[in-house]
Amino acid sequence: MTKKLLVVALQLIVAGITIPAVALATLSFENRNNDGPSILFPGGELVSGDIYSGPEPDWGFTNEVSTVHLQLDDPLSSRLIWIEESDGKVYITSDYMGTWLGRLWKHWAVQAYEGDGLAVVRINGIRYERRLVRVFYSTLLEGVIDKKIEKYRSRITREAIESGETWVFELAPREGG
Repeated sequence: MTKKLLVVALQLIVAGITIPAVALATLSFENRNNDGPSILFPGGELVSGDIYSGPEPDWGFTNEVSTVHLQLDDPLSSRLIWIEESDGKVYITSDYMGTWLGRLWKHWAVQAYEGDGLAVVRINGIRYERRLVRVFYSTLLEGVIDKKIEKYRSRITREAIESGETWVFELAPREGG
């Protein structure tokens, strides 16, 4: 009788792990070509929304925006991400980059840094063509740190940026670089 209970218990454990894993893998697979990410899964190419053209915008409006859709051009995929504005420029950050798990989870940051950094960010339905430029620590980032702490209650520090635990990217205009 005990051996039978053990077999049933093992079957339940395997089913309890397998069913959610297959469901998550299926949802992720289904979302990979969507026009933008879901809350949990990366999406595909950002196709809806007008592409902004004109002078560099006043990015102050992003102070009222919690998350944006960020799409890398290579590989073509999108995700939800926080955005910070400081001194008329916009930035995104990627935390947990000091660990292998963080680099796996936030692989987009590695791809942007090692690749060409070309991206599209969709904010309030408008697409902006940008270039992600990693910014190593500079006093200019004090405003980014302050904004991320204020806006998201983050624990970001100057030391986290200097050590490589947090990567900061400016969403720079594509032209000129």
